[in-house]
Amino acid sequence: MAERTFKEYAAPEVVVGFDARRCIHAARCVNELPAVFDTNKRPWIQPDAEDADTVIAQVGRCPTGALVARRPDGIVMETTPPEVSIQEVANGPLYVRGDVAITDPEGRILAEERRVALCRCGASENKPFCDGTHAKVGFTTSDRAS
Repeated sequence: MAERTFKEYAAPEVVVGFDARRCIHAARCVNELPAVFDTNKRPWIQPDAEDADTVIAQVGRCPTGALVARRPDGIVMETTPPEVSIQEVANGPLYVRGDVAITDPEGRILAEERRVALCRCGASENKPFCDGTHAKVGFTTSDRAS
């Protein structure tokens, strides 16, 4: 299984991990909770700027799984959706939610995730995961994707 590398940002009641290789700059974190996620500050994640439950809820809305949250004692606070769902993003990746195992062609598990963005353009340097390259290469999809 591919190991993930997280940079951690700790507060007394929550630790936020960030995996830069999975971030595609969807910007939900910075747009929806700017007191915690501010790219103009260093460090850019300040989990003590809001209550822990608010931070955990926002992290759970990261569409790629680049952000994860846990309590300082190691307990992961994110819940897994009861069913797997896949959402097409117009001109972008597939967002997958649920208890999923991503395997290579030989059946080896690459990742077991709750949230992930999978590449559709074929140009990602982090396949099968999206790395945002779709925007650079001008990837387009049909109008039916939302």
